[in-house]
Amino acid sequence: MKISLILADGTTFQGESFGFEQPVSGEIVFNTAMSGYPELLTDPSGAGQLLIMTYPLIGNYGVLSTDKDEFGLTINTQSDRIHTKALIVSDYSEYFSHWNAVESLGEWLKREKVVGMTGVDTRELTRHLRLHGTMTAKIVFPEQPMPESYSFNNLVKEVSCSKPILYQTDGGKKIVLIDCGLKMGILRSLLKKGLCVVRVPWDYDFSDMEFNGVVISNGPGNPSMCGRTIEMVQKVMQRTNLPLLGIDLGCLILGHAAGMDTFKLKFGHHTSNQPVIMNNTERCFITTQNHNYAIREDSLPDGWAINMRNLNDSSVEGITHLERPWSGTMFHSESDVIPTDTAFIYDDFVSKL
Repeated sequence: MKISLILADGTTFQGESFGFEQPVSGEIVFNTAMSGYPELLTDPSGAGQLLIMTYPLIGNYGVLSTDKDEFGLTINTQSDRIHTKALIVSDYSEYFSHWNAVESLGEWLKREKVVGMTGVDTRELTRHLRLHGTMTAKIVFPEQPMPESYSFNNLVKEVSCSKPILYQTDGGKKIVLIDCGLKMGILRSLLKKGLCVVRVPWDYDFSDMEFNGVVISNGPGNPSMCGRTIEMVQKVMQRTNLPLLGIDLGCLILGHAAGMDTFKLKFGHHTSNQPVIMNNTERCFITTQNHNYAIREDSLPDGWAINMRNLNDSSVEGITHLERPWSGTMFHSESDVIPTDTAFIYDDFVSKL
């Protein structure tokens, strides 16, 4: 079926449907990863997005089985469902080949009721967004009503858990994990450290609980909409010596709690190859990222320092307190079950408990 992608500025691209057939609107972003579409689609940070894959051939290894690990967490996806609203590609491969594949990408999108669009000049579309910035867009189907314009609501409350969940009750130190749109890779990384993890909703009051540290997860949207989470982090800060770690959106929330300001990037960081350098060193890391906002550098209060920076646009990638055990990173330090060279942030956090 021939369908149309209409950007907020009126620019239109034509393509064909290979997923669920219904009109949809959202914020359109591009991701430069060559593979990993199951993880990207199921990352809660992508809620509300129309996702463009810049790599031209997508779908050739299908969708892998949703097996679970020893903690009961899915190992081939980052959550139990797709969170992005649509997937836009140049060339969709209907035929797939992988020893662990159970269905095609198109079949999965239809089952999850997510729009798929192929035959789009994604190179030209990406160039347009790089020039004009991320914007809202609509995917329109013939003889179906136009979707309503996308509005930027609090997406965190849509992807957070609804009640506290306890993992590994016989673990060692207990930490609170604030779920703002949690990737399973973060939870798995903490559990592998032998920690007892209490996963709580984004607006949950855990101030009466006994715990040894707090991790603020990744998530979608604007951190300024997470006022309740910011208040809870500020309460933890009043206990001064409790370790705090913010990842992705969690880093932005930590920044707000400390009095920093954030701003929206022109087209965000959505990729698996963002270069990050550690300040005052020659250590550089290739990182996975999925966010639209960054910390405003000139808003750092006394006692805080920037310890990592993006080599593409010089934006802040890491913050740390000079006296307290508080830190945050804008990148994800894990890729499902395979640790990367930035997994040291978990080691640093655990060493402070």
